[in-house]
Amino acid sequence: MQLLTPEEGILAVRLARGAIEYTITKKPKPMVHLTPVFDEKRGVFVTLTKNGQLRGCIGFPYPVMPLGNAIEDAAVAAALEDPRFPGVKKDELVNLDFEVTVLTIPVPLACDPDDRPKHIEVGRHGLIARGMGTSGLLLPQVATEYNWDTKTFLDHTCEKAGLPGSCWRRKDVEMLTFEGQIFSGSFGGSV
Repeated sequence: MQLLTPEEGILAVRLARGAIEYTITKKPKPMVHLTPVFDEKRGVFVTLTKNGQLRGCIGFPYPVMPLGNAIEDAAVAAALEDPRFPGVKKDELVNLDFEVTVLTIPVPLACDPDDRPKHIEVGRHGLIARGMGTSGLLLPQVATEYNWDTKTFLDHTCEKAGLPGSCWRRKDVEMLTFEGQIFSGSFGGSV
């Protein structure tokens, strides 16, 4: 999978910002010349923070649509549809910080469940726990932000899925890893 350049990362953040601003304030979207990578189907998450606190995070773990569309859809959903938070209001926009994480395709950990921690690198891998009719995802940067070791990261991913923390040790629970390219910027400032 082709990595985005730093310039394309700036475009990704501008695209997310423009989609939210258009949706909330009806301000026209900025004219952004997108490179061909934005036409490729990619997984992506958009994370919004305000004063260092999570304000919304929504995305697509799998490549279900072109990256440009996925960024816009995830950004608007993070601002207005994250069930953990009320929708972002117009007066909050200036205080938002953005993070766009472009994902690689998730891959199942093909090892004995007890060996899973050995195959995860904190800060590099994101995790998906899938089993018992549910799933949950944590981005690579989450474990780093909280200074978790691999077992703690596995536990929290299972809990995010609504499963017991130690369920990653079960054969009927699938654990997947992915990587992400992270780009960030503020709403009102430059990226």
